[in-house]
Amino acid sequence: MKKTIKKTIKDFLRSRFNLIVDRTQGAANQDKNFLDPKAPLSQLVSHQRWQSYIYELGSQPGLRILEIGSREVCGPSDARNRFPQSTYIGFDYYAGRNVDVVGDVHKLSSYFSEQEKFDIIYSSACFEHFAMPWIVATEIAKVLKVGGMLFIETHFSYSSHERPWHFFQFSDMALKVLFSEALGFECIEAGLSNPIVGRFSSLADEYLQNQPVSGLYCHSEYLGKKVREVKNFNWNDVALSSVVGQTKYPEPLVE
Repeated sequence: MKKTIKKTIKDFLRSRFNLIVDRTQGAANQDKNFLDPKAPLSQLVSHQRWQSYIYELGSQPGLRILEIGSREVCGPSDARNRFPQSTYIGFDYYAGRNVDVVGDVHKLSSYFSEQEKFDIIYSSACFEHFAMPWIVATEIAKVLKVGGMLFIETHFSYSSHERPWHFFQFSDMALKVLFSEALGFECIEAGLSNPIVGRFSSLADEYLQNQPVSGLYCHSEYLGKKVREVKNFNWNDVALSSVVGQTKYPEPLVE
């Protein structure tokens, strides 16, 4: 009797587990339909991998490393301990734990002398909160050494947060434009992470209600290297072709 009960329970659990697996696999296959085949997924510095990549990059002795947006907001930061042989500087708009320099990132270069440039600059979940990210890009270029590495992670499709200072969402291409060859950067990787399955709510306009939304990704990442110094950079002097490369806006369909 006991063996029969155990077998029945095992059979039930096995069938239940297989059903869950089938549903999970089915959902995964269905979710693939929401991906944009033209949108690159980050590999080298995806959301799950970027920290280990930066920590390894900064493991060499004697480097100067700047984290923009270093204040502990979502939990303790161990960034400083991850660079034991380097000089780590935490920069933030507000004072707090893990912050060394308090200031406005739009004036970043004013807080450091010419002799205090950095080998690595990185920032995560901050660019969406910068009112003028194109200014921030030029300020970052000023304080990064030629040959220095830059990593930026921000959001492409994400819920409204930390308002009213939630200004922008960025695609991979947007980050490549901000840190282009015109500003002296070479892009190593730019991509997206963590696809989202979305739909319009029942509160949307009637013709959109419950309609699916594809091509959503939570994070966007950029990894680049500063390859040259650009003196007196001015966005007004930048040609469109120098920031979009060989790409162009999709041509109209021929009727």
